[in-house]
Amino acid sequence: MSTYSVELKEQIVKKMMPPNSQTVAAISRETGISAPTLYAWKKQLQSQGRVVPSKPTHPDRWDAKAKLAAVIQSAALNEVERSTYCRERGLYVEQLDAWKQAFEAMDPRNPSASQADTTAARKQVRALEKELRRKERALAETAALLTLSKKARAIWGTDADD
Repeated sequence: MSTYSVELKEQIVKKMMPPNSQTVAAISRETGISAPTLYAWKKQLQSQGRVVPSKPTHPDRWDAKAKLAAVIQSAALNEVERSTYCRERGLYVEQLDAWKQAFEAMDPRNPSASQADTTAARKQVRALEKELRRKERALAETAALLTLSKKARAIWGTDADD
């Protein structure tokens, strides 16, 4: 098992972070360090509370966890430090403000729109399943009647045969 210097590890981790946001696969090809090692380093940073986006995408596409971590880390910074923080991570101060407002607007006591949507979708699924069961039963009954009528014709014949 290879051991890497702290300096090398920090340089490579900076490549994973915004604004560079290089993929693990690209860094692995470039440096020769295995992808699982790079993913372990990334996971280690996330466990330390550092903002490491799950995917190297535009900051607006970060998951809620990364957005919240960025808001929390920048909350105690003054304007100059906050601007520096944003530049290092490829963010805009306005994005942080919008994320902060969105988190503050969430009301944990009221079910969120997504929960209401989920509940409505579940009700719709149940109704559709009930209708499907009803139609399946009707189809099975029709198939049974058709089979019985064919058997009856085969045994007794039709009225035209008499």
